Amino acid sequence: MRVILASASPRRKELLAQIGIQAEICPSSIEEKVSSTQPQEVVAELSRQKAEDVYQTIEEGKKIEETESRGVVVIGADTIVVCDGKILGKPKNHEEAYRMIEGIQGRTHQVYTGVTLIGKNEKGEESHLSFVEETDVEVYPMIAEEVLAYTSSQEPMDKAGAYGIQGSFAAYIKSIHGDYNSVVGLPVGRVFQEIKKNWGNPI
Repeated sequence: MRVILASASPRRKELLAQIGIQAEICPSSIEEKVSSTQPQEVVAELSRQKAEDVYQTIEEGKKIEETESRGVVVIGADTIVVCDGKILGKPKNHEEAYRMIEGIQGRTHQVYTGVTLIGKNEKGEESHLSFVEETDVEVYPMIAEEVLAYTSSQEPMDKAGAYGIQGSFAAYIKSIHGDYNSVVGLPVGRVFQEIKKNWGNPI
């Protein structure tokens, strides 16, 4: 089966490779727009926009028809961090990263990952599917020097909520209630099961 990841995230690519899916990387170039302020709706909408953009692009290029005999699935995903109902995006600078980490230290916040799967099975039948995973993440209390040391590094700068759970920030993760991989960027267990159920084994 041909699997296409509508994201340039190396973390999502690595998670798919970890379970044996060698995905093609085809990042979406669409301008992201959201019509909701609800976290679940935001990530679902953004993941859907990314998947639909890439699926339409490769379909118009007549690249899907060529692979119908073995099936094709496009994966769109988006992850956001939410604290006190406020969405924390990627920090624009180290000062903003400091404020984000200062806001979540010693507390529990939520991470939402939305996933949209669009594809055709071996018979050429098209299907769409979207879902959202919510995970609670509790962070140990941090002193100001720890917050400063972490947010002065480059690690927080390309990550929602200004931290990577798979990086050095793991030193401050107290507990996780939900899917760890979803916090990294893609709930690959559920992705695999949904693809297998709706389109066939992706490996």
